[in-house]
Amino acid sequence: MSHPLFERHRATLDRALEAIAGRGYWTPYPESPSPKVYGDGAAEKGKAAFDALLGRPFALNQPATVGTVGSERSPFGPALGITYPKADQNGLLAAVETAQARWRRAGPEAWVGVSIEILKRINEASFEIAHAVMHTTGQAFVMAFQAGGPHAQDRGLEAVAYAWDEMRRIPAHAQWEKPQGRGEPLRMSKRFRIVPRGIALVIGCSTFPTWNGYPGLFASLATGNAVIVKPHPAAILPLALTVRIAREVLAEAGFDPNVVTLVAHEAGDDTVQALALRPEVKLIDFTGSTANGRWLEEHARQALVFTEKAGVNQVIVDSTSDYQGMLKNLAFSLTLYSGQMCTAPQNLYVPKGGIDTPERHVGFDEFASDLAQAVGRLTEDPARAVEVLGAVTGDAVLRRLEAARSFGAIALDTRALTPPAWPEARVHTPLIVKLARGDRATYLNEWFGPISFVIATDGTDDSLAIARDAVASHGALTLSVYSSHDGVIAKAIDVAEDSGVALSINLTGGVFVNQSAAFSDFHGTGANPAANAALTDAAYVAGRFRVVQHRMHI
Repeated sequence: MSHPLFERHRATLDRALEAIAGRGYWTPYPESPSPKVYGDGAAEKGKAAFDALLGRPFALNQPATVGTVGSERSPFGPALGITYPKADQNGLLAAVETAQARWRRAGPEAWVGVSIEILKRINEASFEIAHAVMHTTGQAFVMAFQAGGPHAQDRGLEAVAYAWDEMRRIPAHAQWEKPQGRGEPLRMSKRFRIVPRGIALVIGCSTFPTWNGYPGLFASLATGNAVIVKPHPAAILPLALTVRIAREVLAEAGFDPNVVTLVAHEAGDDTVQALALRPEVKLIDFTGSTANGRWLEEHARQALVFTEKAGVNQVIVDSTSDYQGMLKNLAFSLTLYSGQMCTAPQNLYVPKGGIDTPERHVGFDEFASDLAQAVGRLTEDPARAVEVLGAVTGDAVLRRLEAARSFGAIALDTRALTPPAWPEARVHTPLIVKLARGDRATYLNEWFGPISFVIATDGTDDSLAIARDAVASHGALTLSVYSSHDGVIAKAIDVAEDSGVALSINLTGGVFVNQSAAFSDFHGTGANPAANAALTDAAYVAGRFRVVQHRMHI
């Protein structure tokens, strides 16, 4: 018998399956924070709900609690003052294993139906979650609403759709009959059961806790695995709200809420390492630094580990048929959320002899100057600039900014801004530094934050060769090329396919290389060091369950 929540959300699931097959635009979760979409008063209620969380313990009735943790501070200024339950790992894992026993027997339709209901409830809390994302990550409000809310929800539903698409391929039973010549045929009844892999651990990041966290959370939950959510200590609240909603839905559906639990901890302790090596943990999803990702890949051998690590994203500038459109697009890409995105471009390779445009030939120094002016225009008014820049996540970004100023000639210097609405916010405009092709030791490292390099190469073929080597050696999630020559574009496609990185070609309009659209774009290829698996495809979910059969003679 089908689960009621599966039937309730069947139309949404069917449409999601169509979307991942067709790869066109679709979303069930509108990205506009307009009252015309979410209803009158929704924004005010969400803000009030967020305000009510501040300065007090976060209500989450979990077992094995042994105190509290929490020291989040908004990049826009104030400390949140929220504390969260601190879990005893032995006690919590025992409770999770108990909860998982009934959850795994419920079957795929229950897993999928409950998952989509959780996403529906999360969507209804989008304004509250948006403020939580804003004041833990430093994203400006609209971006926090979109990327932390509906876009993250899209990615969660996408994972559920892939999970169902893979599980529905497995028949529940089959009747097997093998002819035996003149004798009676051999007949067997065979039944096939989808069995979850085990407890899943989702390790959150500090910049996009929901957008990067929801794929792993819902891929594991929708395939029958219990999930432990471990947020970054600087961005606990968005995932704590997510866990609370998930536990409410599970309880209402008649399941033990400990199918989804939260492990919050203080920065610098050994919580991640201890949890990741627990024999009960069979799945790990991680977004963060290369060093931590590699440690998990090398040491958490009992688990299937999915990592998205640091990379060096690159832009190849050869020529353009729309010079101003290219500059505006690049300027916005470099400015958005102060470059604190896993998809944001860092290196721009430009021939030292310059590039051709419809108006004139533009020299290398002139291009760097024009790009600096385009970024400057976006960031000259602090009140408007903060809505694009957001705030930097921490002191490490500021230290990198200061260090990068000494690497070469500065095309655009960084400066601190004081937005009127957020006088305590850490807001810094982008830094653009000019480098030579020989400065590989500098530009082939990730400089996370509002830092980019315009690099003089020996020509476009040289730019392509550097980009190919960089992706293969250091990893990347995005590559972009600007050229008015079909031959150059063909070469760039070859580089992208050979090195395993997503390519954007001649972006001059309202789509930016930073953006990745759920149900359409494949985020991460799993073919270069930045990610050890494609994070939005069938393979991402298929390893989260096994098929166990039993058979008998008829």
